[in-house]
Amino acid sequence: MYKIVKKRALNDTVTLMEIEAPHIAKKAKAGQFIIFRVDERGERVPLTIADYDREKGTVTIIFQIVGASTKLLNTLGEGDSLLDFVGPLGQPTHVGPEVKRVCVIGGGVGTAIAYPQAKALHAAGLEVDMIAGFRSKEIVILEEEMKAVTDHLYLMTDDGSYGEKGLVTQKLEELIKAGNPYDLVIAIGPVIMMKFVAAATKPYGIKTLVSLNPIMVDGTGMCGGCRVRVGGQTKFACVDGPDFDGHEVDFDELMKRNSFYKEREMADREDPAHICRLTGGKRHA
Repeated sequence: MYKIVKKRALNDTVTLMEIEAPHIAKKAKAGQFIIFRVDERGERVPLTIADYDREKGTVTIIFQIVGASTKLLNTLGEGDSLLDFVGPLGQPTHVGPEVKRVCVIGGGVGTAIAYPQAKALHAAGLEVDMIAGFRSKEIVILEEEMKAVTDHLYLMTDDGSYGEKGLVTQKLEELIKAGNPYDLVIAIGPVIMMKFVAAATKPYGIKTLVSLNPIMVDGTGMCGGCRVRVGGQTKFACVDGPDFDGHEVDFDELMKRNSFYKEREMADREDPAHICRLTGGKRHA
């Protein structure tokens, strides 16, 4: 069992939890993820590692309350435990020695995953700028944490209620055109955002990494649910990723695959009698 040692609401729909998992904390690196299961009837849910503390033996996850599994997870409090907490999974983010200046971009709850990337790069001595985008002031998260690990932090909101009004891509292009010599851009957030970030950097030849979170079940490459097309080849986000070259990803196919079960998911959430066969026929998670 994996004890929850800290719980904090970051906004109305996003929660931070610190989990006691010393073996994972010992090996975790930025960019990797875990898969949790609340209890024996629960669904296996992947979440990118938001932070880790090797000395305390804890791993931090940040999740948005969007479905039954995350709603169930959010009912737990400090002192409660998770049945399964598996990881670290996936490949850690790799940054070559030629990279000196990086722009990290986070969109919405993706900012929670972009933050540890910025933290690791800053700790390695790189110059780090960060652009974080949100719909409005009410859902801004981790502002102070991001400020502490970046040279420049740019907050963007769609409605202009906080920071600057506009999209993260607009700020990125502004910074590039102003002569900022980025060696690498890392984008994490909605697929459509990552697609347009990659499109913005391609004309300038700036290497761009995106972190993909497609449909995933087992986390070991066996189910094939997380397959994506990268450079014309089939890759599995759980074992080959989650980081990929943004200029090589087929984002349109990814968005199409991610929408396959949207209608069914909505219907199942509204049907309390629904039983998911992946849970052993016991409960929809």
